[in-house]
Amino acid sequence: MTTVLYPMTGKRVFVAGHRGMVGSAIVRRLASEDCEILTVDRNTIDLRRQSEVEAWMAQARPHAVFVAAAMVGGILANATRPAEFLYDNLMIEANLVEAACRAGVEKLVFLGSSCIYPKFATQPIREEALLTGALEPTNQWYAVAKIAGIKLTQAYREQHGCDFISTTPTNLFGPEDNFDLAAGHVLPALIRKAHDAKLRGDREIVIWGTGTPRREFLHVDDCADAIVLLAKCYSGREHVNVGSGEDITILDLTRIICEVVGFTGAIAHDLSKPDGTPGKLMDSTKLRSFGWRPRLGLREGIAAVYRWFLEHELAKAAPNAGSQSPGCHVRGL
Repeated sequence: MTTVLYPMTGKRVFVAGHRGMVGSAIVRRLASEDCEILTVDRNTIDLRRQSEVEAWMAQARPHAVFVAAAMVGGILANATRPAEFLYDNLMIEANLVEAACRAGVEKLVFLGSSCIYPKFATQPIREEALLTGALEPTNQWYAVAKIAGIKLTQAYREQHGCDFISTTPTNLFGPEDNFDLAAGHVLPALIRKAHDAKLRGDREIVIWGTGTPRREFLHVDDCADAIVLLAKCYSGREHVNVGSGEDITILDLTRIICEVVGFTGAIAHDLSKPDGTPGKLMDSTKLRSFGWRPRLGLREGIAAVYRWFLEHELAKAAPNAGSQSPGCHVRGL
């Protein structure tokens, strides 16, 4: 049985990024922990501004913090807005970690990303592969910021004795995802592409590159369950991978999405576009040693997300629904 080192019962828990896909999933998961959940709207504080973050943290005095706020996006967003990806993410994580230390936060969990690993890392990727090779150029700006966040938790643990830990989730999908074709990650963008193609009666959809790169995917609710478990049961310097343990080619992923959405056309390839990292399957042995296992399979999860997409995302485009948020944004500040 896994030993609980940090019980959440009765704690004041701040989820930074609570409106984003991961943050909202953590909020849902924490609802069963008998704790007080703290959130703050981006109109109240800007997490990129140190003075605002420190003032709010000093006043709110949370016991635990989950750093799920980040500027996110796919290959195109990284390529067109590199300064924002680097600056915004560096500022958000640095301000939250420093303010948490100053406020005496007992536990902090930083959420990294699987893009921190070298482009040609040995598969499955162990935590020790960090900084052993060159990054994938198409998302290097986001990766550098996330690596810095992991190193921040290690530095504050070593210098100040803070119980700050880092997790490294794989490619996530779920409710509140970004389905924008230009700025979203591959899975939600493919759902949007297949759905739109079905409605237009297109004969084919086009995917970037060869479709041969392999990716690992995990439903965000399974990720949130793992992250809360680690917050309660893990206290160590090294980051912990959070993955499903299974990968799939982008082409096969596209086929599943087309089947779920009901698009029956062909799948074509734009070979002028990059493939990105050839493979990215993480070794989650350390996480599984705590007894965690994912509950949702890939097809089941995609079907659930498509139902959510039909119910929520399309409502944004309805008349009088208001303007849509930009595709590349700082989530849940």
